[in-house]
Amino acid sequence: MSAMNRKLIQTLVETISKQVQHFNKTEIECLIREFNVLVGESPIPGRAAHGLDRGGFRSILHNIFGMTDDMIMDGVFRTFDRDPDGFVSVDEWIEGMSVLLRGTLDEKIEYCFNVFDLNGDNYISREEMFHLLKNSLIRQPTDEDPDEGIKDLVEITLKKMDHDHDGRLSFADFEKAVKEENLLLEAFGNCLPDTTSIERFEQHVFREQLDQ
Repeated sequence: MSAMNRKLIQTLVETISKQVQHFNKTEIECLIREFNVLVGESPIPGRAAHGLDRGGFRSILHNIFGMTDDMIMDGVFRTFDRDPDGFVSVDEWIEGMSVLLRGTLDEKIEYCFNVFDLNGDNYISREEMFHLLKNSLIRQPTDEDPDEGIKDLVEITLKKMDHDHDGRLSFADFEKAVKEENLLLEAFGNCLPDTTSIERFEQHVFREQLDQ
């Protein structure tokens, strides 16, 4: 790495460390290096890559964190890409990873709600619940109409989580329900990595890089 690159990375580390609370400066530097490797492997033809595009980001979610649901992966991408310019920049990457790997319950509630709010209107509607559940449930061939079963599940979920009874989930509804029953955090699909995936990723990014 040239002295110039090292200086740029150090400046970036200083800036990002003021925004992110769950990583120390060494870990932030490791995440920047990992980001540069990942972006380098998926450049966009004809232009300089300035971040991870949707396809590159989805392959990371799939290969590293075992996510398989297209709708959920798109929601995670949208949640990371805060600006939203169609790319996950290095600071968006580290801020997102801070929640994904080490977030508090409050941070994870906000993250999951944003993933499930497919159209970004600050509500999870019946339709969104239906599409998310239909997409995430393993469908077994039966004589019954599977859509009817999913509609029933939506109604059961609303009964449990819709505290103001307006037929949709606001952030306040979602937060209250999850704080009463933590298992409801991923009620509409798995959008958080499991402990094994997190440990494997941290081992690779933090420990192996530091050993080099």
